This record gives sequence, structure tokens and C-alpha cells, in this order.
Amino acid sequence: MAECVKTSTPLEQYVLLAKGTKGAAAVGLIKQVLEAPGVYVFGELLEMPNIQELSDGASSQYLDALNLFAFGTYHDYKENKSRLPELSEVALKKLKQLTVVALAAKTKRIPYTVLQEHLDMANLRELEDLIIECIYAGILQGKLDQNNQQLEVEYAIGRDIRPEAVSDIINVLQEWCDGCETVLANIEEQITKANKYKEIKVKTKQKIQDEVENIKKAIKATSSSQEGNDTDMGVDTREVDVSSLKPVKKSSKMKGLRGSGKFWTKSN
Repeated sequence: MAECVKTSTPLEQYVLLAKGTKGAAAVGLIKQVLEAPGVYVFGELLEMPNIQELSDGASSQYLDALNLFAFGTYHDYKENKSRLPELSEVALKKLKQLTVVALAAKTKRIPYTVLQEHLDMANLRELEDLIIECIYAGILQGKLDQNNQQLEVEYAIGRDIRPEAVSDIINVLQEWCDGCETVLANIEEQITKANKYKEIKVKTKQKIQDEVENIKKAIKATSSSQEGNDTDMGVDTREVDVSSLKPVKKSSKMKGLRGSGKFWTKSN
């Protein structure tokens, strides 16, 4: 019994088959890949030496078709149709789906008019059906905004990258890394300032608490000293029972004497 080989991606089985194919067999394999459901990236197959051998000879148009599906759009197909093989309806629909993915990678809101122009589709219902098929295929996530006649994109798969575009991607990533380092440095600076501010606040709080404690001790010491001085001066602070004190007897009234003397004058 033949053992079933599990593959991690839909393309991998075609890559395994391509290792032992050349010429017409390789052309037949490319035709299968262009129509195969679930296969939307082609770079790994495109890089294989025996597939690249098709660049010389009459079969080169199939290699061009594989490049078109890997990197191009339906608009590119119309412009270069004369040097490309005739594509089946299934392959053309996949190419249109890949075109929607390419547009979704550039903007999150795609007007229907833009989609119709790039896909050469005048019928609005056919356009919406194609977008729904993209969503069901898992290559696109979004919703149809029929009121505003646009596609709102939430997610789209990544497509194959041309070799000449790698340097540009590296530059973009380097700029992003530099920006991240700048932001990180600013964050660390703010953290350092915040820690210093916190340290100052803690020291200030402790200083105030120490001063309050010293003031309390000084007030307590002053109060104790005052009580000691009152004791030394003989101040009797005991309570006196006023009920035991006898009232002082008033002295008798003294009768006033009326003067009876006469005034004498010296006679001349």
C-alpha cells in the first residue's frame, strides 16, 4: 500500500513532482498549477532549475505564464496576451483573484470602479461574486460596502516577491528598525526621567515626615519643660475644698464723731 505523504502547503506536492519532470512534462505540470485550487504562490516552483530550463525554446511562454501568476495581474495579461499561452477560464479567474489581492495590498478601501477597470468586468454582480470567492478561498478578508460601492479590506495574503524588489524591502525594513530603535531610546529616556522624578518625590516626602517628627518631639519636650518649671516654683495645683472654708466675720461699724471744736481767730 502506498503511503500518503502529508504536505504543508498546496504547492509542495507540485514542487515534489517537478523534481523529476522536464520538457513537456514540466509544461503539463505548470498548466495544472495555474488551475489548481488553493495554490496562490508559485515562487518555490519557479526557482527550480528544471522549470527555468523552459526559458529556451517554444515552451518559454509557459514559464512566462508562471511568472505572470507569481508577480503579475490581469492587466499585465491583457498587455502581453500575444506572447502568453491561452489560459482556461479557471486559470483566468484565479488570475483575477490574484489581481484583487494585489490591489488589496496597496489600499484598504478599493472602489468598485477601480476593481472593474483592473479586472475588465462591467457586471457589478459578477464582481461581487468574484470578491466573495476570494473571501471563501481565504486569500482575502473584508466586506462589501454596497452603499459606498467599495471593498473594505481587512487582510490579504502576501504574494511572491520579484528578486529585484528584495533590496527595496530590505531598505524599508532597515528604516523600520531604525525607527523602532529611536522610539525605544526615547522610551528609555522617559523611563529614566520618571525614575529620577520618583526618587526626588520619595526623598521630599521622607524629609517632610522627618521634619514633622522633629516638630512633634520639640513640642513634647517644651511641654515637659514647662510642667517642670511650674513644680519648681511651688505652685500648688491641688484642688481646694471651698466648702470647708469659714467666712470671715465682718468688723462692727464705727460711729463717726462729729467735730465740735470752734474756730478761733486772733483778735487785733
